[in-house]
Amino acid sequence: MTVTIELSPDIEAALVALAKAQGLAVPQYVQRVLEERVSVRALELSPAERAAAWRSSADDLPLSPPLSEAAISRDSIYGARG
Repeated sequence: MTVTIELSPDIEAALVALAKAQGLAVPQYVQRVLEERVSVRALELSPAERAAAWRSSADDLPLSPPLSEAAISRDSIYGARG
């Protein structure tokens, strides 16, 4: 199936950057994203297979340091509201 859509220049630039970061051309990148989002097979996966697929999809996310104890303390979250 072929689908043609009009994208704003901002969205187009973002897609180009994301595809380039993955080492893919834009059409291949868009196809991969759509296949991940619209996977009928996902309904047939066992819990272990779904967990493995989720871990695999998280591999592309940037690493960030964990939050400090102070950042996740009750006081920092609720402040004066308790």
